[in-house]
Amino acid sequence: MLDPAFGRYRLVLASVERIAHGGMRWNEGPVWMGDWRALLWSDIPNNRIMRWDEATGRTSIFRSPSNFSNGNTRDRQGRLITCQHDTRSVTRTEYDGRITTLADRHDGKRLNSPNDVVVKSDGTIWFTDPPFGILGHYEGTQAEPELPTNVYRFDPRDGRLTVATGEVNRPNGLAFSPDEKKLYIVEAGVLPRVIRSFDVGDDGRLTGGGPLLDAGPGTPDGFKVDVDGNLWVGWGMGSNELDGVLVFNPAGKPIGRVALPERCANLCFGGLKRNRLFMAASQSVYSLYVNTQGMPYA
Repeated sequence: MLDPAFGRYRLVLASVERIAHGGMRWNEGPVWMGDWRALLWSDIPNNRIMRWDEATGRTSIFRSPSNFSNGNTRDRQGRLITCQHDTRSVTRTEYDGRITTLADRHDGKRLNSPNDVVVKSDGTIWFTDPPFGILGHYEGTQAEPELPTNVYRFDPRDGRLTVATGEVNRPNGLAFSPDEKKLYIVEAGVLPRVIRSFDVGDDGRLTGGGPLLDAGPGTPDGFKVDVDGNLWVGWGMGSNELDGVLVFNPAGKPIGRVALPERCANLCFGGLKRNRLFMAASQSVYSLYVNTQGMPYA
């Protein structure tokens, strides 16, 4: 606990569990598939999506190759939405397993490497597009950027892809506040890194964008918001003092920390009651029961 306010979210009897390890190089984009009682996540350098089944505790390969997939989420119909580095696209996995490309270009130019994604309650799909997946061949295919590092909004009802904001330098993780009036975005192209807070208009436009918090020496990556509006942020920079998850209240004040032996890239809430935190760390996946719930579909 970094603040007494965190006491209500901590389960004294719960402990961190390592549920998957071995052979993975850089884990990202976990998403809970409640109807399967399973967790999916991307193992980016190995070019695959992994699956962990709650009933058996077994880890298996869900999709290989995965086009160097990164962020994953579900839409409001329960379909898997995936950011892919190699195809520089955002895709949807249909109920029959077919993969539909939702967005791969803007104004006739190829996207950079879609990184993280979230679906709003109106069905619109919001994603970040930094260049990380085209900087080399480890997490994709090296290429020259054709577009600025924008945050995009895709409307599946009419197929329109619009720039939500171009003001974030190398945007990374993103998440809506519980009332969806705020969109929080990690800005990874500045030092120290910050998480910026944008106001979301009824027309889908983002305004404001001031810093909610300054990461100092840390590196925030992917994150999720719980039902009370707290931000649970994947964190680290290769040191025991930083690696794990940092928890901030809605005002950006750090209130708690989950210490891990590896840097945490991203996380999600899952389990039957959305009270189990799944953390995709460098070469392992960890879980922890907490006394709160994640937002549905986040």
